[in-house]
Formats: sequence, C-alpha cells, structure tokens
Amino acid sequence: MTKQQYSAADIQILEGLEPVRKRPGMYIGSTDKKGMHHMLFEIIDNSVDEALAGYAKNIWIEIKNNNQAVVEDDGRGIPVGMHPKAKVSALEVTMTKLHAGGKFSAKAYKVSGGLHGVGASVVNALSEQMTVKVKRDGFIYQQDYSRGDPKAPVKKKPIPQAKPPIDDWHGRYWPSQTGTQTLFIPDKSIFKDVVWDKQLILNTLRERAFLIGKVYFHFFDHRDQTEYHFYFDSGIKSMISYIIKGKKTLTPIIYFNERDESKNMEIEVALQYTESFGENIHSFVNVIKTPDAGTHVIGFRSALSRVVIDYIKKINLNANNKKIEISGDDIREGLNAVIFLKMPSDNLQFESQTKTKLNNPEVQPFVYKTTKKALEIFLEEHPKTAKTILEKIFLAAKARAAAKAAREAIVRKGALEGFTLPGKLADCQTKDPEISELYIVEGDSAGGSAKQGRDRHFQAILPLGGKILNTERAQLDRVIKFEELKDLTIALGAGIGETLNPKKLRYHRIIIMTDADVDGAHITTLLLTFFFRYFKPIIDAGYLYIAIPPLYKVTSGKNHKYLYSDEAKEVYLKELKKQKVNMDKIKIQRYKGLGEMNPLQLWETTMNPKNRLLKRVTIEDADLADHVFSMLMGEEVPPRKRFIQTHAKFANIDI
Repeated sequence: MTKQQYSAADIQILEGLEPVRKRPGMYIGSTDKKGMHHMLFEIIDNSVDEALAGYAKNIWIEIKNNNQAVVEDDGRGIPVGMHPKAKVSALEVTMTKLHAGGKFSAKAYKVSGGLHGVGASVVNALSEQMTVKVKRDGFIYQQDYSRGDPKAPVKKKPIPQAKPPIDDWHGRYWPSQTGTQTLFIPDKSIFKDVVWDKQLILNTLRERAFLIGKVYFHFFDHRDQTEYHFYFDSGIKSMISYIIKGKKTLTPIIYFNERDESKNMEIEVALQYTESFGENIHSFVNVIKTPDAGTHVIGFRSALSRVVIDYIKKINLNANNKKIEISGDDIREGLNAVIFLKMPSDNLQFESQTKTKLNNPEVQPFVYKTTKKALEIFLEEHPKTAKTILEKIFLAAKARAAAKAAREAIVRKGALEGFTLPGKLADCQTKDPEISELYIVEGDSAGGSAKQGRDRHFQAILPLGGKILNTERAQLDRVIKFEELKDLTIALGAGIGETLNPKKLRYHRIIIMTDADVDGAHITTLLLTFFFRYFKPIIDAGYLYIAIPPLYKVTSGKNHKYLYSDEAKEVYLKELKKQKVNMDKIKIQRYKGLGEMNPLQLWETTMNPKNRLLKRVTIEDADLADHVFSMLMGEEVPPRKRFIQTHAKFANIDI
C-alpha cells in the first residue's frame, strides 16, 4: 500500500465565486428551503438598506410561474461607473466579487443587513440565471449572469419617456427614475426543492415593514394571481400589536428610543405585558432577526430586572411578600417585547455568517442605560400600570413556587426525569434515544392493539385515557398534577419547566397517534398545545410527529389496500374500474378509530416504518403559532368565533 503524496499541487485556489458554489452552506446556511429563501431575503435586504438610508420608499417583490423571483426598489440604484481597480463596471464588481459592496463603508450605508457585502454575489453564484437592471442618470443599465458569470458587459439604454411596453419591468411601469431591479432563478443543481413559500415570504415582508415604518412593500404572486401590500406608520409599536393579537393585555405599549451620536448607535424598544405565560422577545439588528439574542437583549433583560427589583424595594412591596423570591423569569412572565438596534454595518460582530447572535460588547451598556432610564421614568409616572405589572410578577413567582412544590410532592428523587416510569407505559428494549420511538395513543383499546402490534425493540407505547387538560389555560403546577400529562412528562424523561433538559430526552421520535375523527383532532390539538407551551425545544429539534392512520380499507377479492385520504380512494377506485374489476364486489371500510384495527393491521398501516405515514411537526413562524394557540385554546371567545366563522366553509365534515 503506497503512501498518498501531499504537495503544493494539492493546494486548491478557488477563483471568483467558486467557493460559494463549492460550499454554499457556508454562505446561506443550507441548501434546503430555508437556504433558498435566504437568497431572496438577501436581495430584499439590499433594497431595505436603501430604505434605511432614506432613499427608497417602495420595494416590489414578484414570484413568477417559472420560479423566477424579482425584487425592485426606487432607491439610488447600484453604481455603474468604471471601478478604478477592477477596470469594469461597479455593477459587475458588486455582482461577481465576494466582499465587494457599499456596506463596508459607513459613508454609503450607516446601517445595513445582508451578508457583510457578499449577499448579491452569493445569490448570483447560486442562481441559474440572474439579470440586474439599474436606473440612474437617465439610463437603464443591464447585465445578465449565469451561475455567477457575466454573459456580456453591462448594456446601457435611455429610460423611455413614455410608458414602456407591457413586458418591460415585468408588466408594470416603474415610475421612479432611479432604483435597482434584480431577477433570479435558484440553481436546481444546488437546491433540492425550488418552490417559493408564499407564507414565509409574506411573514418576512410584514416583519421588515414593521421595522422600517413608512416604507411600502408590494408583493405579487403570479402563480395564483394574488397581491399583498404592507405599510406600517408606527413601526415596532405596530409589531407589538400584531404579536399580542388575541391576548388579553395588562398594560399599554411602552415605547422608548435613544441615539448615541458618539458611537452612531440607535436603540428602539417596544414592550407590553399580557396575561399569557412565558416571555416573547423579538430582537433585531439592522432589520436582521437575531433569534439567539446577544448583547442587545442581555442589556435589556438586565435593566428590566434591575428596575423592577429596585422599584419593589422602593415602595416596600416585599413587606407583604417576604417569602417570595423574584427571578428574572418571573419578571418577564407575560412580557412581549421588540428590541431593534441600528448601528454601523462595518462594525457589526455576529457569532456566525448567518447572524443569529450579536456579539458587540459596547452594545450591552448602551441598551442597559437606555432601558433603565426609560423604565424608571415610566413606572414613576404610571403607578397604576406599575402595580399591575408587579401583581403579574408576584403571581408568576407564586406559581413557580407552587409548581416546584407540586413536582416535589408528585415525584421524588428525579422521577420527572424518568427514574420511575409510569405503569401505563410499555417501554421499548433499547435505551438509545436516537432510535427509540414513543407512541402517544388515544384510548386504552387502541393502546392495547399498539402494544401487541409494535416492534418492542425500539417502539414504546403510552395510552391516554381520553381528553387531556388544556394547557393554554393552566400554569405549570396544574399541568404536572394532571395524571395523563404527569405520566407523559415522566416517560419523556427530560423534566419540565425549570428542570427541562432536552439532552435527557428518552425518545427522539415522539408520535401522536389519535383517531381520524373530531375527537381525535381535538386530542391532537391539546397535545400540540402542551408540547408548544412546555416542550418547544422538542419541536425545534424535529422530534415531534403526528401519525396518519388510514381512512379506508378497500377490498377486491383476495386483495386489499389501505388508503389515507378521500382523493387516494377515488384514484384507486378509478384504477380498479380501468382494470374492469367487478365494482359490485368491492368492499370499502371507513375507519373511524384506531380501535377498529387489530394489532397486525395497526402495525401494517400506522407503525411499520416501511409503510407508515408520519407528519413532522415544525414551527416556521413562532409568532403565528403562538397567536393560533392563544386564539384557539385561550379564554378569549370573540377571536375564536371570528376564526371559526371565517374558515367554516373550508371544513370537511364527515357525517
């Protein structure tokens, strides 16, 4: 066996945009749906940067039938003059060179999002086709690209004075004399599924419109001929109103902002307390969402805690609540907040290229000082609101103490973490969480069939004895006293509330299996509410599934087939008719419940990994999910009534 040689010839130099095509995940995070949409948002954010700089008032986004995406703005337009070093148009440099753009200079953009000046060129590299048109100086400049390479030099033609032909600027007259238009089609050889998600795009556009008030976002989807327009005059205060929609509020919206001219930083904060549980904080830096928070959020949370604790001492509230210890979680119980930081783009420090966490140390004291001053003034000037906030905080603290006591009373020595498993649980043999499955089954009858039909090596069964507690309306102390939920929590083995540790989870595939009827759907909804409110990390990790049992069994002679939808049944019956099968002798069995199937049938249809149909539960929009659960499962009736009346016509009723 010869040793492999390693010489200078083995050192590769990737030219131009080759590194992007070689390792796309380094630049856009992934090559799945999320990564592909990240490309669109990069181009949109280039237009947003023009709006933040005060030059653009409109941003148009179109999705074509051929998966082409179009983004336009009425900003200044990308510079097109000859670049002094590259000796080609600045437009070509921007679109074909990594780390080239105006975002590296505070003169061009004081604040900006995007991938540190590589966004446009990265999108170009990962697109089958791209065309960029720029309007400025009385001309339209255009350049076409394919997978990052220019097809020809930049072309130039005068802006037509009359309305252009119907196909120019994609069917609409572009009224502005300046701006940029980008058209691109993601490369099918890079991305697995080249289909634009309308809802994801709308959610992002709405979010951008909230952050930069008084800018119009226009979205056109040619696939179904729909259009949407977003404009919010009140900025992040409008965002707070949207976030808490359907929840009962305890305070008005508290808003403050501050600018530090010496550091060229500006912070905007809007917050409001509701009767809901937990905290709901949204943080942004130059319109880029930071889901893993960072120094701006740390500064805000620290100041909030300091102000509340000092205020409690000042008005001597502890005299009546001496035995109650207040934690940061208690102070943020029911809090909804938007934290929006704007600062020079050339000084941003993020934890990774995809920007999930801000690391700039100088931000924390700035946000802390601003928040502390603003909240101290607010509490002094609004004593009634301050009292309402403190009542909520002490209630949360009491509930936390009660939940802790309940945990200790129900199970001792860590039983909630799985040391003493519930008797109803038929556990699997393997102890490896990565291959272990837990079926949460509706009813003892179906649970019995599932226990007999399962693969004991890796499948565990936990039957539920009917409807469970609606956890949207219950605090943790009530939740863990409820027998069915207590058993489920113990079976999961990861704790709950303050003790939750996803690393201790005993199963990495948790499957909700209920009847295909109204009651089954209700139980599924109750379980989803429970997981969303108390085990969200399990959903985030992709461990929660819903089993899809068959709706029909169609028997033709000695042959039978299980079908999972009405559409599938109709297609199969048409196939049998084509085969000239005697249709009078076909038997169609409609399953109403899991208990109608024997263990072998349950295994064949719903539990055998080779045949079963599972739906993974994901959260694409946490705000929307939070709103839906609050509306459907909360105490406020009018929003739920409106939802039912609006969507009743879409319901399939099986009578």
